[in-house]
Amino acid sequence: MNPRELLNDAEKALLPIFHRIDAQVKQNLEKVLTAFRQHRVGPHHFAGVNGYGHDDLGRATLDQVFAQVMGAQGAAVRLQFVSGTHAIACALFGVLRPGDEMLAVAGAPYDTLEEVIGLRGTAQGSLGEFGIDYRQLELTPQGEIDWPKLQHSVQEKTRLVLIQRSCGYSWRKSLSLSDIEKIVKVVKAQNPETVCFVDNCYGEFIETQEPTGVGADLMAGSLIKNPGGTIVPTGGYVAGREDLVEAATCRLTAPGIGSSGGATFDLNRLLFQGLFLAPQMVGEAMKGTHLVAYVFDQLGYEVNPGPLEPRRDVIQAIRLGSPDKLIAFCKAIQRLSPVGSYLEPVAAAMPGYESDLVMAGGTFVDGSTSEFSADGPLREPYIAFCQGGTHWTHVALALEAAIAALNPT
Repeated sequence: MNPRELLNDAEKALLPIFHRIDAQVKQNLEKVLTAFRQHRVGPHHFAGVNGYGHDDLGRATLDQVFAQVMGAQGAAVRLQFVSGTHAIACALFGVLRPGDEMLAVAGAPYDTLEEVIGLRGTAQGSLGEFGIDYRQLELTPQGEIDWPKLQHSVQEKTRLVLIQRSCGYSWRKSLSLSDIEKIVKVVKAQNPETVCFVDNCYGEFIETQEPTGVGADLMAGSLIKNPGGTIVPTGGYVAGREDLVEAATCRLTAPGIGSSGGATFDLNRLLFQGLFLAPQMVGEAMKGTHLVAYVFDQLGYEVNPGPLEPRRDVIQAIRLGSPDKLIAFCKAIQRLSPVGSYLEPVAAAMPGYESDLVMAGGTFVDGSTSEFSADGPLREPYIAFCQGGTHWTHVALALEAAIAALNPT
């Protein structure tokens, strides 16, 4: 079967799933529109400020809208967060103090958090350097949360539990919202004062609620992932309990300034518009992941999640098994990208990552994973991780090139 025929079969088989995703998009969009209406968002909110960023009505209103959409007491949506990792780091440093312990309950964290924690690198101000202990609860051999161990894992000094929603660069199931809700209940049963923090990157609008809507105390993520709707040029957010959000922003700016500072320039309109577009863009990305999974499952590759499984984030993993195939796959995706299609990805070191990475990222916003991209660490078992997608038809076109590159006739 040639690539076009395979994709046509995939589209027909996935049509019922696509319809279910469209229904969920409608629910999430209705939630966003309700928040916009209740907070009376108007053109006057699009005017930004410069300098210190004082008295920004648009920024303050966006925080309120975002908090309502996320089911949180408060939120801080800021261009000054340079990445999701930065937003997460600010949240961790805002909550944790010397002598506290952070417990990761979903195994090893994403690569870029290892230096924040102090697990590797030069410890330039890591949590470990500030006397904060770290412990992680390993996953079961099946890649699941170890629920029996979790029931007895919270100690007296466990101030914060880290819940990483996405799989990161590991071959495991990403967490569903029901998983996160269960983790929170198990942790709170042991100590109600332990802060349940969720790394929500890649997870926003995947379901019709967010972690802060089912009991999480605090969460953080990136605006060049799901909630930026593919048009926000930079930034991140924290959302949750108001006191914890303010603590995180005091690490972003300074104690005494907290959430009251931070220029928005002329970008408030994009921040509002990106949030409006986000449910639709996430829906398209979810369709794209189903398509990738279906096609590569048919070609005999191991995929995670499976083609018909519910989505828990906008990441689709394909176990390619060799460095040559991983590089060939990323080159094919790059050739079908709207930006930099003439470039060839090469494996190279990237700040914050342990292994060399090969990355296809021909996106309008540099590093955006809400747009269609693919990457993977150059280490066994050589897994390609596909993310995002503004429309699933672009994913289909890129897949034709990828299939041809991996299965030349």
